[in-house]
Amino acid sequence: MRTTGLAWLVCAGIVLGACARPERDAPRVAGGNADRGRAVLIARECGACHRIPGIPGAHGTVGPPLERYRERVYVAGRLPNLPNHLVAWIRDAPSLDPGTAMPDLDVSESEARDIAAYLYR
Repeated sequence: MRTTGLAWLVCAGIVLGACARPERDAPRVAGGNADRGRAVLIARECGACHRIPGIPGAHGTVGPPLERYRERVYVAGRLPNLPNHLVAWIRDAPSLDPGTAMPDLDVSESEARDIAAYLYR
């Protein structure tokens, strides 16, 4: 059985379309404020480890870059990218993944919500 070029193009389009992740609206982080989150990211010097857009000097390469965070599928490669998972990760990453290089930075619940709101903006 021979498949025509058009059939291959249709199949390729379906496969690629299924893999593409359209840009999502920013998830709402209850109680989070992106402006405060930016201030917390600067004060906590998160840019020493991460590349973070809009944060002065945030050119770190130890942790993953945090650009376009809302488009990611997972938090830390293991949890669905939902606000409650991101907040929990920011608060205490080692409790969720004991092998992570990200330390527990003693971030409060409100600070974590603000950081998450900034990353999802």
